[in-house]
Amino acid sequence: MLSQLNDDPEYFPDPSLALDEPNGLLAFGGDLSPKRLIAAYRRGIFPWFSDDDPIMWWSPTPRCIVLPQSYSPGRTLSKLWRNHDYSIRFNTAFEQVIWACSEPTEQRPDTWITDDMMHAYIQLHHQGIAHSVEVWRQDLLVGGLYGLKINGMFCGESMFHRQTGASKVAFIALIEAMRKSAMTLLDCQLENPHLMNLGAQLVDRPQFILHLNQALLIQCEEFPKT
Repeated sequence: MLSQLNDDPEYFPDPSLALDEPNGLLAFGGDLSPKRLIAAYRRGIFPWFSDDDPIMWWSPTPRCIVLPQSYSPGRTLSKLWRNHDYSIRFNTAFEQVIWACSEPTEQRPDTWITDDMMHAYIQLHHQGIAHSVEVWRQDLLVGGLYGLKINGMFCGESMFHRQTGASKVAFIALIEAMRKSAMTLLDCQLENPHLMNLGAQLVDRPQFILHLNQALLIQCEEFPKT
């Protein structure tokens, strides 16, 4: 049975109660306040909905993840990382990144990054919780990604590219930064061909919750480490 959230921003039903169809739908309602969003991500739950829908909360199985400490990119990706001539920055253009991620593309004609979602994640960025990885060519932002860092976990939300390979470079830059900060879990949420080509893996919900709980025990204040 689908749960409706109440006024308590920290209340969520157990992820094991999520529906099989549609896969992972757990609850609806509530709001996108920073407190509620952080409570959700700490339980392996994330919002995903369209502009005309109520806020929907999900915890799908299988879950798409990367374990950065054991991750090994393929040969083509390694070559791109070694030879690229982009400049990589963190957290210098968060709003530009989230706007770019929200733009419709040929592969993604509809966007789930609504104005309310953008406002919520910009708030989290101002609190030091949401981060952007940016790929620049001189003064032009050509790719990047954004997501939330909670202890030893990074929850990747979306990525974009305007030049070939730029989102892949952002992805590897994130993995390298997570390694330096001793972080253990990159939650990619939903499987897609691009993520699987980058080397993501699928795990069932119990495995994911195990990785999540281990990552939450890790205290790493500085991200990215300089």
